[in-house]
Amino acid sequence: MKQTFKNVTAGVLAAALLTATGCQTSRLSRKNSKAQAAPVSAFPDVVRGVLEDPHPLPAEREIADLTAPGAVAHGTAEVSIIDTRVFSPQIAPAPVGQGQPMGVKVHLPPHTTPRVNDNNVGGLQDFPVGTTRDDFLVDQGSITQFAGIHQTAWAPPDPSIAVGPNHVVATVNMTVAWYTKDGTQQFEQILGSQGSPGFFEPTGAGDFTFDPKCFYDHYANRFVVLALEVYSSTAYITIAVSDDDDPNGIWYKYRTDAVINVSGDTFWWDYPGLGYDQDAYYVCGNLFGLNNGGFAGVGFRVFDKSDMLTGSPVNFSTLRDPNGASAQAVQHFGNNNAAFFASEGGGSTIKIYGITNPLTSPSLNSTFVTVPSYSTTGSAPVQGGGSLFIVDGRIMNVNWRDGKLLVTHHVASGGVSQPRWYEFDTGSWPNSGSITLTQSGNVNPGSGIYGFFPAIYSNNAGDIGMVFGTSSFSQPTGVSVTARKASDPAGTMAAPVQIRQSPVAGSDGRWGDYFDIALDPTDGTTFWVVGETQESFGWDTRIASFRLETPPCPADLTGDGVLDLDDINAFVQAFQNGDLLADLTGDGVLDLQDINEFVQDFTAGCP
Repeated sequence: MKQTFKNVTAGVLAAALLTATGCQTSRLSRKNSKAQAAPVSAFPDVVRGVLEDPHPLPAEREIADLTAPGAVAHGTAEVSIIDTRVFSPQIAPAPVGQGQPMGVKVHLPPHTTPRVNDNNVGGLQDFPVGTTRDDFLVDQGSITQFAGIHQTAWAPPDPSIAVGPNHVVATVNMTVAWYTKDGTQQFEQILGSQGSPGFFEPTGAGDFTFDPKCFYDHYANRFVVLALEVYSSTAYITIAVSDDDDPNGIWYKYRTDAVINVSGDTFWWDYPGLGYDQDAYYVCGNLFGLNNGGFAGVGFRVFDKSDMLTGSPVNFSTLRDPNGASAQAVQHFGNNNAAFFASEGGGSTIKIYGITNPLTSPSLNSTFVTVPSYSTTGSAPVQGGGSLFIVDGRIMNVNWRDGKLLVTHHVASGGVSQPRWYEFDTGSWPNSGSITLTQSGNVNPGSGIYGFFPAIYSNNAGDIGMVFGTSSFSQPTGVSVTARKASDPAGTMAAPVQIRQSPVAGSDGRWGDYFDIALDPTDGTTFWVVGETQESFGWDTRIASFRLETPPCPADLTGDGVLDLDDINAFVQAFQNGDLLADLTGDGVLDLQDINEFVQDFTAGCP
């Protein structure tokens, strides 16, 4: 219970505060990492090349035609209701072979992602690019971490994370798993038909489910898991929604036809974005030729989530931007007037999309917003002489909260890859007005250290957390985090903190496509992240949580983290002795203002 005191004197301060209740600061203790066991058993030989669909749709079906500018295609899909508690065993790690994991691309049709043309919009040469401060903001004592999904038969892992009240869900190529928040694993299954059964196998999924992603919908209190499929003549967006905030139990699963017709050619989806708001779930992806070698831009699919929350057949709409590439869907917090997406703009802009009226009459809008110019390195060195392929400067993830859109990717700075982040004010766009860049910054992991695969998120206080990968000529791969307070100087991030450094060097080759970050819904302030490390048995994933440092507690004069009678006595004694410890206003004078300040700080409690 807190009490308010006004204009008390030093002589009566102690008595006045005797009834005030102190408040103890709490910190999460650092958890020891789980012991890591090497994956076991052998993965069956995999034939290279595009696979056949085990449950193909009729060839004569109506295929969504998005040839015309502004076209919208509508579809429906039936639900498969699956109880994960009947899977046996509950934890079935993906078997792996003795050599390197199989690259996901061995089953994909040939494809190359083009760069987006930003219409020669000039970069903001005079817009300040923020820097990395020397101070630490991540509370290192709050960090908890544990090993996530171990190496599967596939590479890269492309880890994603979702956090609910009591559970953490993670996905990689080609597996889904979940844990309690202390790292106790409860479930793990292959996404495709190699499982027992595979997570999406009851919907008809075959051997090739790829590029999975997940999130926790804080509006509906549900987990959502996505995976793509592509075969010789069919392609699918396969998506599942839990029936409550516990991933153990019932899931509503949908296998939706993802083949797109453009001018008589067919296209499949790759590199998906996955987002949500109050009304819908959103998937976007690159459209590559299924019966040809072409590229048809970015596809956008809108799922009416009210159908999916009740396990009903789902209605969805599909749109297309023929001039985009590698967009990411936004996870929204607050009342948005459009569903937002973002992609790289070509070196001097970011392309931002907004779908208005997504459930009734969806309309796709886009705009280029000028940002400080950027380029990318495309690779990063690693200890031992290897080189990591870190993709390109495409957008890695996006987050929207109350009109502020956060976007991140990695850029070249002095020939070294560094995470770059932007904050945009979306205003009332696309209904009116325009989007403006409000701040931008690079994160410097340290001299000669490359940073890549950044993911960014905001919390309920407007603070920002980030995760990214690191490596250098003298360091193996690692996972680091950083943060900023909403009140920090524009464009700045605090000094990074390393979550884990790989215990072995090497890791030559493709090092994933992204890391991921999420917000804990129980307190709205704790960030959760997932990244990739190199272990003795191959790649591994690392799941961690962290909070920002607790603001100082001025009334805690004894420094024990508890406000009690000892602090009152310490203040009274310091005040009477003329000790500037009692100068809480910092003006060098001990007076009534210091007494009032102490009373206010004490009754407010420690954060």
